Amino acid sequence: MMVPVALLLLGVLTAVVAPRLLARADWPDREPVVALWSWQCVVAAVLLCCALSMTLSAAAAWRPVRGQVFARAPHAVVDAYALGTASPWAAATAVLLAGAGLWSAAMLVREVVRSRAQRRARRAELLVRAPLLPGEEPKGGRLVVLEGERPDAWWLPGTAPRLVVTTAALRRLKGRQLDALLAHEKGHARARHDWLLHCSSALADGFPQVPVFAAFRDEMHRLVELAADDMASRRFGRLTTALALVELNEERGVFGPYPTPEAHVPQRVHRLLTPPDRLPALHRLRLTATAALVPALPVLLTLVPGLRALG
Repeated sequence: MMVPVALLLLGVLTAVVAPRLLARADWPDREPVVALWSWQCVVAAVLLCCALSMTLSAAAAWRPVRGQVFARAPHAVVDAYALGTASPWAAATAVLLAGAGLWSAAMLVREVVRSRAQRRARRAELLVRAPLLPGEEPKGGRLVVLEGERPDAWWLPGTAPRLVVTTAALRRLKGRQLDALLAHEKGHARARHDWLLHCSSALADGFPQVPVFAAFRDEMHRLVELAADDMASRRFGRLTTALALVELNEERGVFGPYPTPEAHVPQRVHRLLTPPDRLPALHRLRLTATAALVPALPVLLTLVPGLRALG
């Protein structure tokens, strides 16, 4: 009955140590895609520790659950987990972790529903501000230009994704800067960054007292922008992408001495103008493999007693 406790301790250790290691490392800004993968592996490991601990605790507390979990396992394997010596806290632990899992699912559903409602509202507003001409049919992937005095652009995902750009942005964006902006927004859509943002926001909103989930949300919002910047700069150049960022955000005061909600924009521009050296391919592969091992640890820990019993 020590495995569920060990899994919870491993989850806590991962939630505390891994974000600190990632924060101290100098490579996440150089390789945002690898950093995105690493953060997902860390959070997956924490959630997996809780899920496996819940399963084993429930198997120890209730015999029907044990019969389902170990339906085809030899008696030696079942005995190796010492489920018959369950502590009185096994049932409470299983119920608590199951409730946390249901709450996480509810937060994710709420986030998705809220996002879709906002998307429908923005599409309705788009039809009002840019109505279809008589006989015109909506086409997926088209560029929509709105009258507006503020330079702005955003990607509207959905069954008919569209890049929306204001006329003020078109006046400010020169040459291939508009192409770089389009590549940036398409990079978000191609990599499905919206799902990363939904999942991270759901965990952070559902468990505001858990630092790892808050850090996960903040890093997802930052790293997806860096990854999209890299996608655009590889096609149209770092200078072009940086100038497009400056032209879009110059009038918002983000480059002034006072912090704004878009305070990350100056750092993104600086990163594009002074590009850090990318890691060698072998180093990137090593980091990717190391991150993939993190969620594998709780699985291996869970299987140790059974493997030892099988000899």
